[in-house]
Amino acid sequence: MTIFFADNAFIVIFVRFKANAAADRPTPLERDSTRPNDTNSRRDKEPVRSGYEHGDKADTTCMRTALHTPKRLLTVVLLLLAAAVEAQTLTVGTYNMRNDNAGDARNGNGWQRRCPVICEQVEWIDFDIFGAQEIKKNQLDDLLAALPEYDYVGVGRDDGIHGGEHEPIFYKRDRFRLLDAGDFWISQTPDVAGSKGWDAALPRVCSYARLQDRETKLRFWYFNLHMDHIGVEARREGAKLIVQKVREMCGGEPVIITGDFNVDQNNEIYQTFVTSGLLKDSYVAAEKRFARNGTFNSFKPDLHTESRIDHIFVSPAFAVRNYAVLTDGYWTPREDAAAQKGEAAPQEISLRSYERRCPSDHYPVAARIEAVKRR
Repeated sequence: MTIFFADNAFIVIFVRFKANAAADRPTPLERDSTRPNDTNSRRDKEPVRSGYEHGDKADTTCMRTALHTPKRLLTVVLLLLAAAVEAQTLTVGTYNMRNDNAGDARNGNGWQRRCPVICEQVEWIDFDIFGAQEIKKNQLDDLLAALPEYDYVGVGRDDGIHGGEHEPIFYKRDRFRLLDAGDFWISQTPDVAGSKGWDAALPRVCSYARLQDRETKLRFWYFNLHMDHIGVEARREGAKLIVQKVREMCGGEPVIITGDFNVDQNNEIYQTFVTSGLLKDSYVAAEKRFARNGTFNSFKPDLHTESRIDHIFVSPAFAVRNYAVLTDGYWTPREDAAAQKGEAAPQEISLRSYERRCPSDHYPVAARIEAVKRR
């Protein structure tokens, strides 16, 4: 008997018996892969590991004992299938990358300096899918060029094309099949491109996608947004609108919502999401957590806050295995910094004083989640 798993969803079972008598020779059982025969799949099938040979007497005895009845065989198969269904791991995240502007460049935080660091972060985290915020068209082009494994959905908030900032959803094209996508504005007229809602200072857009995992066939919805930084009423009513859209659109399928909400975990507007009965905060639900700081840093790596304004909300159908606020930085040289030696270090090593910088004025947030219920 040979059993193996590939990518948590592929099961093959072969049962072979020595042909002692035709009367008790079972029919070999072969279960097909649950993964589609898709040339776009990013992983090739693994070879079957060798099992017992036809003439192995112990194999014959063991298999007849273990699988003596159809009922017992069925139980074994169902348990294996259940394990495969439950293990559908996704690495998801949210990252406000800060818009490209001249003021930041004058302060040493320009997009051209930060972009390579951000792309290295994304590749190291290895997001399967993530939402970004404050992305202008030139930034979108740079990210897609540096991260060719990702495709995206999303439009500019000003005109519904590429005007102004985007709140794009980046997803690995080889892992996911895009089933549906669209955008709506966080306003009283959500279908009107560029519309501002309530007391918002700027137009605010929410982009969404319905996707299917090519390997596990899991279907889910992903929403990504950036709420207004000024309008309190716009955030309050916008939160209600988002929850309403989830109820109307998703039909009970699993949902992930990411974004810069501009409210922290102590705000009443945060409660709109976590008391909806539809969503939970991945920070709260995480089995393991690494979050020694909040999510906003104002480009100053020495600042600390308890506030989390960038959130990952998920359906109860997802178990959250890990959660992290990733406070990575990079360094730029200081002028006229002299070489120095470190204490308790080999004297061959030279050190210089560099300035530590943040890749954005927000830290990226990542969560590893598993779909524990398949629709």
